[in-house]
Amino acid sequence: MKLPVAILISLYVFALPTSHAQTNAARTGVSPTASAQDSHLISITGTVQIEPLFSAHDPSRVIGGSVTFQTGARTAWHTHPLGQILIVTAGVGWVAQWGGPVQEIREGDVVWIPAGVKHWHGATPNTAMTHIAILEELNGNSGEWLEKVSDEQYRK
Repeated sequence: MKLPVAILISLYVFALPTSHAQTNAARTGVSPTASAQDSHLISITGTVQIEPLFSAHDPSRVIGGSVTFQTGARTAWHTHPLGQILIVTAGVGWVAQWGGPVQEIREGDVVWIPAGVKHWHGATPNTAMTHIAILEELNGNSGEWLEKVSDEQYRK
């Protein structure tokens, strides 16, 4: 199933009010936190909470959100046309690129996923993990969901 990855980050994101003369500040906790399980459009395994942090405002294409994966939770395989940055803010997680090993990521780690690279990320079986995800949309598309990560791929 191929669906826009932007759904993961931009679920329930409300556009900030615009002003021609002022810069707008966004406060975390203002937009509702969403459960990825609330939508059948998101391809995840386990329990994931999403807190939208910011949406793109022309001419910018950058969106971001804080994503918390409970133990054992993970995304499906997916890609981003312009890449993705993950900043781990709490816990321990895993990330893997197609054909590569599962790598541990910890609080303070910054992960760059290049454009078009098939990958997944999430918590370990025993530890929750929170990261900030930052990515760009290209022509309104921030990525595509692919198949779910099998238990065998997850535990590699």
